[in-house]
Amino acid sequence: MRLRSMGVVLAAMAALLALPVPHSAGAAELPLSQGRTATSSSDENAGTPAAAAVDGNTGTRWSSAATDTQWLQVDLGATASVSKVVLTWETAYGKDYKIQASTDGSTWTDLTSVTGGDGGTDTLDVSGQGRYIRMYGIHRATQWGYSLWEFQVFGSSGTGTSSCDPANAAKGRPASASSTENAGTPASAAFDGDTGTRWSSQAADPQWVQVDLGSVVNLCKVDLTWEAAYAKEFQLQASSDGQSWSTLKSVTGASGGTASYDVTGSGRYLRVNGTVRATGYGYSLWEVAVHTTTGGSVPPVQGGGDLGPNVIVVDPGTPNLQQKFDSVFAQQESSQFGTGRYQFLLKPGTYNGINAQIGFYTSILGLGLNPDDTQINGDITVDAGWFNGNATQNFWRSAENLAITPSNGTDRWAVAQAAPFRRIHVKGGLNLAPNGYGWASGGYIADSRIDGTVGPYSQQQWYTRDSSVGGWTNGVWNMTFTGVQGAPATNFDSGPYTSLDTTPVSREKPFLYLDGSTYKVFVPAKRTNARGVSWPANAGTSLPLDQFYVVKPGATAATINQALSQGLNLLFTPGIYHLDQTIDVTRADTVVLGLGLATLVPDNGIDAMHVADVDGVRLAGFLIDAGPVNSDTLLQIGQPGAGADHSANPTTVQDVFVRIGGAGAGLAANSVVVNSDDVVIDHTWLWRADHGTGVGWDTNRADYGLRVNGDDVLATGLFVEHFNKYDVLWSGERGRTIFFQNEKAYDAPNAAAITHDGIVGYAAYKVADTVTQHEAWGLGSYCNYTADPTIVQAHGFQVPVTAGVKLHDVLVISLGGKGQYAHVVNNTGAPTSGTDTVPSKLTSFP
Repeated sequence: MRLRSMGVVLAAMAALLALPVPHSAGAAELPLSQGRTATSSSDENAGTPAAAAVDGNTGTRWSSAATDTQWLQVDLGATASVSKVVLTWETAYGKDYKIQASTDGSTWTDLTSVTGGDGGTDTLDVSGQGRYIRMYGIHRATQWGYSLWEFQVFGSSGTGTSSCDPANAAKGRPASASSTENAGTPASAAFDGDTGTRWSSQAADPQWVQVDLGSVVNLCKVDLTWEAAYAKEFQLQASSDGQSWSTLKSVTGASGGTASYDVTGSGRYLRVNGTVRATGYGYSLWEVAVHTTTGGSVPPVQGGGDLGPNVIVVDPGTPNLQQKFDSVFAQQESSQFGTGRYQFLLKPGTYNGINAQIGFYTSILGLGLNPDDTQINGDITVDAGWFNGNATQNFWRSAENLAITPSNGTDRWAVAQAAPFRRIHVKGGLNLAPNGYGWASGGYIADSRIDGTVGPYSQQQWYTRDSSVGGWTNGVWNMTFTGVQGAPATNFDSGPYTSLDTTPVSREKPFLYLDGSTYKVFVPAKRTNARGVSWPANAGTSLPLDQFYVVKPGATAATINQALSQGLNLLFTPGIYHLDQTIDVTRADTVVLGLGLATLVPDNGIDAMHVADVDGVRLAGFLIDAGPVNSDTLLQIGQPGAGADHSANPTTVQDVFVRIGGAGAGLAANSVVVNSDDVVIDHTWLWRADHGTGVGWDTNRADYGLRVNGDDVLATGLFVEHFNKYDVLWSGERGRTIFFQNEKAYDAPNAAAITHDGIVGYAAYKVADTVTQHEAWGLGSYCNYTADPTIVQAHGFQVPVTAGVKLHDVLVISLGGKGQYAHVVNNTGAPTSGTDTVPSKLTSFP
């Protein structure tokens, strides 16, 4: 605690002399934390990262956002016996906090609690074991957040800089390979400890060689000794079962010879997976050495458990229920780029007289199997008072699986993008505009029943799927409906409506529910030519929570990938997750479900998530936020060249959002790349930020939003905005899109910056010249070239002119005359002009 003057100078000197100094610690008490991987619940800014608290430099510091519940943790690399923790506080210190330990970064044990702390240097004697040690702040002492110059963990372990065992754990272990060149170059020769024997493969890409280490172990380093036929690009991968693989490290531009790679992760099997050869021969390795930490075998990741600190579970009898909603809303109402993430879960029952106002990164979900199991006599409200009645930035929130009887007969859901309204029964009307009818730019409804009339009023565009409505009052530019009972008839030639009787393929989003007192996840079945809601019939499958790794703030990518390799699904609880490895989803029918807009941030230029070319993966309910080092692809579905038939059981992507910039500088060449066939993208918003921090033409550069290479891909509710080149580039055959909303990048500096192939401006939606079949309905692109309003973009949409490529109900708009479009599609369609924001339309092309 802070040393106060009260004349105890000698005590102060003694305390200072007693501070542990890393280089002088004895063998029984080693500094375990210095230079290790650190993460936090939030960082005040880019200059105060978690890593600064474990770098051994008392001139750098970590500081958090200015809220009470914040934490800082360090990964020691393996389980250690911890004896002491030293915290060197900056002025913004913790008044009440805990020191906690965990073996998996998810389930925590208190080592000690501090109340009434007074800052300065806290030296805490503790006793316990864990791989992860964290300071969990409960109450701040100042108006600022928590700030630590140093966070030091001492104890005894085989971890630290000497924790990686120099012995080769792979020597003499069973090995196998995708192929061998001949009988004299078997897989076993790469693991025999003899640099005079080698494995070599056939001359084709890809090829792999793997070793069985006998049990799951912590992996820390892999040494490769290549023969002249080396890999130019390859991955080091681990698996607990030899079937589901996690990528520990991706290597590009390799030059052969002998190379060592530090890795973090665990597995029983280690594989070198070659993807690009450097020569005309195959792949050939003299030797592969695998090193493990001295912690020994890794216990399996456990499924199930509690839902973490940011999930708020309530029932009709919960005391001060309205205050709980109000407290979260007060924090989240205007926190557009903040770090708070919250999920409200409402147990089945009747809730009277509540108004749940839903702010940024807040979700509300009923825990019944059907929406009517959770009845709210009151309101779930989104309005725009925080932004002076302008709802165009009411992003990132959701409501799901409950019934509302609005207090005044009409509920208000005045949202913009990334704010789904799913599986809701509104026993009254629904107003989609803010109070005062200011601007609004939504939005998405699915699998919902609105008994009364829906009033969009000022909403620019909206997509509604597989629902029923009692009426629909109006539209501004683009209102698209598929499978909606009560939808208005198509009138796009004179109005805003596009209506299709059915949705060709749909499958509702998985959701958490209670079966008695047991949590389960319901995974709805695929529907074809759907019309109306899917409930109460509820075709699908229920999965118990113990089949899910419940991911909580502080969990590492290594643990997440280990869970996946064990065959567990993922349930991300609300929080921000920094990734130092790509999350690899390799098993068919895996569910990856987020609560409370759980956010994945890839660090150091890695990709955030890869999904293998397998059947039936469900991705739903999370946000990927690009990191400051350029990633190639934030989300990849299927490897390049994938071609398996998944029509009977497609992968679905629902309420998965991508952001580049806004919360800080972000860079990614591609946001989402779909290589697999038959994928269904059901509601996404891919957004290169036009406001916030870290925003600029090159500061948050992102060339492509969505790239589709797979065949027979369907997108329903596709929102893609502001990318430096093509927002959508579709190269697969027989693709279909139902509803597309786009704004071109505001910050294009001039026409020259976006001119290519003699064309001014990249199309918002480009179908590749090689495509022979494609069809889309209800498409809109808007330009708002604030940096250079003189830009005249050639067209909003570019497609090959062939009978099999058809566009229906397409428009372009100049927002206030800041830039114009010369045409709608290719060289067809009237130009936009003036400042009156009047769309130029085509009802069909060609």
